[in-house]
Amino acid sequence: MLIDRADAPAPVAPKRRRMKRALRVERVGQTAASLCWIASVLVSGISSPGDWLQLCAASAWLIANTAAIAKAATG
Repeated sequence: MLIDRADAPAPVAPKRRRMKRALRVERVGQTAASLCWIASVLVSGISSPGDWLQLCAASAWLIANTAAIAKAATG
């Protein structure tokens, strides 16, 4: 016989899990750091290959954080 479990908690929606994970202190800190790094490179100007490398590194860090949040919701 099946039992109706009206009092059982509903599963958390994927968007809600993604938002909860995105708003963790670690994620917010890393995202803010990568955005500040990108901004500092752009404000100081790109005048050497090292500046381009810094911009690529900061952008890769931001993309990795974003991808980790998106993957967590699907996986």
